[in-house]
Amino acid sequence: MPRRGRSSSRVDRNALERDRRQHTKELFSRLGFLLPTPLSKRSLPELLDQATTHVKQLGQRVEMLKQKKQLLEGSGTDDQITGIRDHMTGEAWLPVLTVSDLGSMLEVCVKSGSNKKFILHQVIQVLEEEAAQVVALSYSNVGDRIFYTIKAEAVSPRIGIETSRVRERLKELML
Repeated sequence: MPRRGRSSSRVDRNALERDRRQHTKELFSRLGFLLPTPLSKRSLPELLDQATTHVKQLGQRVEMLKQKKQLLEGSGTDDQITGIRDHMTGEAWLPVLTVSDLGSMLEVCVKSGSNKKFILHQVIQVLEEEAAQVVALSYSNVGDRIFYTIKAEAVSPRIGIETSRVRERLKELML
């Protein structure tokens, strides 16, 4: 009789753990659908990193909208007025970075304001230092934004490219 009790409790624990994992998987899936740039195959760290970046951007947008509201209500300071004007002309756009691992290839997408001092050669230098050779680069202007897409492949396909290291180094450039 005692063996049945242990077996039953183990089955209950396994069922609870399976339900917990399924619930967690569903929550991460819902989080992935809420992000503005869905990636087809995203690792959990990439998903959390992109979600964190998105939340920070939303926070910055909320602050800018609060300042704009104060300006429209007539209670804004000169510094706030300048900040809003800069934002509207593209000077305050912060660069947004996404790095996608495509096997032995890497795709780096950067969105930046046209007036932001963004130095493309530094991005290429980081890629080269991380053993990635740039094979394609394109850009387009849309309004006051510039979109860069850089495709790079591993210098040595056996070694590959350490995507997380590249992402961290490029984030440091964007600050």
